[in-house]
Amino acid sequence: MKAATSKPRMDRSDEFQPKTKEDFRNYEKENVLFDRVRKTYKEMHTVQSVKFVYEKIKHWCAFDHDEMTIMEVLRKMDNLVDESDPDVDVPNSFHAFQTAERIRKVYPDNEWLQLTGLVHDLGKLLAVWGEPQSSVVGDTFPVGCAFSDKIVFGTKSFVDNEDYHHPIYREKLGIYNEHCGLQSVLMSWGHDEYLYRVLRNHGSCHLPEEALYIIRFHSFYPWHTGGDYYHLCDDKDLEMLNWVKEFNKFDLYSKADADPDIKKLTPYYEALAEKYLPGKIKW
Repeated sequence: MKAATSKPRMDRSDEFQPKTKEDFRNYEKENVLFDRVRKTYKEMHTVQSVKFVYEKIKHWCAFDHDEMTIMEVLRKMDNLVDESDPDVDVPNSFHAFQTAERIRKVYPDNEWLQLTGLVHDLGKLLAVWGEPQSSVVGDTFPVGCAFSDKIVFGTKSFVDNEDYHHPIYREKLGIYNEHCGLQSVLMSWGHDEYLYRVLRNHGSCHLPEEALYIIRFHSFYPWHTGGDYYHLCDDKDLEMLNWVKEFNKFDLYSKADADPDIKKLTPYYEALAEKYLPGKIKW
């Protein structure tokens, strides 16, 4: 993988905020999406165990389900609505272009970051193929150690999870060593982990390590926003955290943007995809 050629502009954290931060990711304020969101997370926090994650890795990471280009997969997002998201009720393909375009305005010369914005949720292809959204969407978290109260709906939402009372998995470190590094941590199964592994498996992936790190951990809100799990991080994680936080601004706040002109934008991003992720990819 190539090294990144620029640094995140951490001094622009308030750019592109059409509404207050409190309006985003509000899991306490009841609205038309609240019941759907709460139900999805309850199912997620019940099933996401160490055993469950290993089973999903074995099934999906054989990469024998299909071979498609990035743009072919993106088109499959046209009818997918994320049931864990309290901020939007539109197809995920809209969000992909919204995120990429926000990044392009601030980083007009950073092609890999723009493309990362476009593809970061393509692991949600799992839901298109029938995987329950409770094991596809939403915030991610480590398994094999104690669940954090910084996770959406808190620790008590895991009471029906088979790992909740496990003598080892319920401990702060669980199966891990302190500062082992997130690369050594087993994360809950979902679109982040799946896409990360798909791209790692793609021999012609020219995205830098920073892009793959963003893809894998952009939904790890208990860490990059909640401030927990630092006891599992190594120096590389703390360095990469700046990129994840920078990306999060565009991923989150772009959801309030107007619908993108996908037809007009497609040729530009198609060229980027061919440059950094060429050819058919095994999914």
